[in-house]
Amino acid sequence: MPFDGSKNSRNNPPARCSGSAVVTSTRAPAASPRRKPRQSRARHTSQALQEAFVRLLVEKGYAAITIREIVAVAGTGLGSFYEYFASKDDLARVCLHLRSKALLLDMRAAVAAHAGRPLREIVDAVIDAQLDAHREQPLAWGAHYLLERHLSSPEAYRKMYDRFVAEWVGVLDAAGDLAADCPKKEAARVCQTIIYGLVAHTHIGTGGRPDLQALSRQLRGALHGYLDGVA
Repeated sequence: MPFDGSKNSRNNPPARCSGSAVVTSTRAPAASPRRKPRQSRARHTSQALQEAFVRLLVEKGYAAITIREIVAVAGTGLGSFYEYFASKDDLARVCLHLRSKALLLDMRAAVAAHAGRPLREIVDAVIDAQLDAHREQPLAWGAHYLLERHLSSPEAYRKMYDRFVAEWVGVLDAAGDLAADCPKKEAARVCQTIIYGLVAHTHIGTGGRPDLQALSRQLRGALHGYLDGVA
């Protein structure tokens, strides 16, 4: 969830796929795609490469993937790959960044749709939005959480973490019944730690096959239990 692999990858849509994976790799600097896809055909090529990568990640695991396999699955050539990505690690960081960014935007939309409502209702909407995103591709999310532990630099990880914490401050600000003395920044940090910890480790621990109903109950119990005491 909190991974910020490339500030230059904003025009790339997140890849989506399903399957199972065991991921191993090494840490490296943050990604910086060589070229931003601006035309529709270029965007299609970039997205095809992302989708191919996620598919192979789920099927084979990161260490076993080669660039030649990625371009073969994507139906492109090596030249097209290197127009947009410097390496397999570069592509992986872009995919991680965009998946986390999409989750962040889902959270923001849920908060905006429930602004002014009681805090408990907004928190439930955030939980639902997060789990809905994971429900579509649980195996890919399991691979995502494993991979970000290997490729995310501390700086990139903290940057995306801070963005999610800021969204949780927005959750608290949007509530119509927030206590005046609520320590918002601290509460936001704890809420993000709870939701990320439970969601990520549940997906990793189950091999990308979580019981989302049970996870929903656990998230509600943990978040409401904490917030009832501080907000």
